[in-house]
Amino acid sequence: MDQTSAQAPQPKSSKETRRALVSSFLGSTVEYYDFLLYGAAAGLVFPYLFFSEDMDPTLGMALSFVILLAGYISRPIGGILFGHFGDKFGRKNMLFITLMMMGVVSIAIGLMPTYSTIGVAAPIILVLLRVVQGLAVGGEWAGATLMAAEHVSEDKRGFAASIAVTGGPTGSVLATLILGLFAGLPEEAFLSWGWRIPFLLSAALVIIGLYLRYRVTESPDFVEAQAKGEVHTGVPIMRVLRKYKMSSIYGILAGAGPLFMQALLAVFMVPYVVSTGAVDRQTALMMLTASSFVHIFAIPFFASLSDKFGRRPVMLAGAAISITLVFPMFALFNSGSFWLIALAFMVGNPIIQASMYGPIGAFLAEKFETQDRYTGVSLTFQLGSVLGAGTAPLMATWLVALDNGWGTTNIAIFFIFMIVLAAISVILSKETRGRKERTEFRAKEIIDDHVSN
Repeated sequence: MDQTSAQAPQPKSSKETRRALVSSFLGSTVEYYDFLLYGAAAGLVFPYLFFSEDMDPTLGMALSFVILLAGYISRPIGGILFGHFGDKFGRKNMLFITLMMMGVVSIAIGLMPTYSTIGVAAPIILVLLRVVQGLAVGGEWAGATLMAAEHVSEDKRGFAASIAVTGGPTGSVLATLILGLFAGLPEEAFLSWGWRIPFLLSAALVIIGLYLRYRVTESPDFVEAQAKGEVHTGVPIMRVLRKYKMSSIYGILAGAGPLFMQALLAVFMVPYVVSTGAVDRQTALMMLTASSFVHIFAIPFFASLSDKFGRRPVMLAGAAISITLVFPMFALFNSGSFWLIALAFMVGNPIIQASMYGPIGAFLAEKFETQDRYTGVSLTFQLGSVLGAGTAPLMATWLVALDNGWGTTNIAIFFIFMIVLAAISVILSKETRGRKERTEFRAKEIIDDHVSN
């Protein structure tokens, strides 16, 4: 493994900054294209191909969502694993490995035999592949976010971190757009071979991403920490659990709410609106694609606001927006109107989700010192993903099926509960915009943690 020289800190040059931002954005896009492609296919394809034909379709969809959850559960493990080595040896090498893993898994899914060919081995293999996907993306998000944020000055970290974060919706655009194009095939052709092509196309995207990541330089912040002798030989996860206990809890809860909405829209709402008969499968995917495209620009917008006004004010405003608009959003989804359903996706992604999610990269990164940051950000974000995004499809399926007659109102109430928890966590967090403020906060938090222990 290539350990970066610790002789002197690297300057944050404009050329290297641009290269780091582009590399983080495109690499993250490829990773999330692969990861979210599974989510898009989970409700539309896998229930019919990887489980017994005698199984009830609703049960098959629920089991597909369980496998989806398995990927989210493995993400914190991947975050801890890659965070450990990323905090000891640097960010660059870890990001190269995660991208390679993700590409291999996507190609394998595209070539997988179905239940009718290999029986129960099909869903078992699918679970294993999804777990490997989770491990890879668990190390990806924090690494890409930090490579972007640590290549710029502190006053631009919110925007820089959001560039890597936008790889998520960009990957979603590509995944739903390409899957949506093939979803227009006749049913038999789509389920036979059409759904496989988007997974196999991942190979070309991975090659481009690997080339860009090979050319980017190591994080200047990490190199500087090495030069100062601040990179420790111990176990980063133990330091995170000991030194940043409250920061981690606040980060997990702050991310869970907006991540719940992200997965709800990407995985659950498409098959939901198709089941109502209001729109067909391809149209629903195109609606999601359009909203994800706008989402790409909404995330940096809210992140830039956090550079100007602070992380806490913007995220708390996002919480208020989320609570205000969630009931109107579901009313639009249930309207039966083409245009109103399209508007619902636009309300959900670029407004509700992005308003609180935009600053999340900087919000989490600034809670941890450089030598512990990869592990800390990975742990908090990925546990937030399990709590929010990983459970969203299953929770939504259960809430809609409740016999109280409220349907999606149950989902709205549960989402508000999660947003309230997120808002409380943001309120209890100290403002970290600016290096001096963040350093003073860390000193206070370490003292508070020792006192509480």
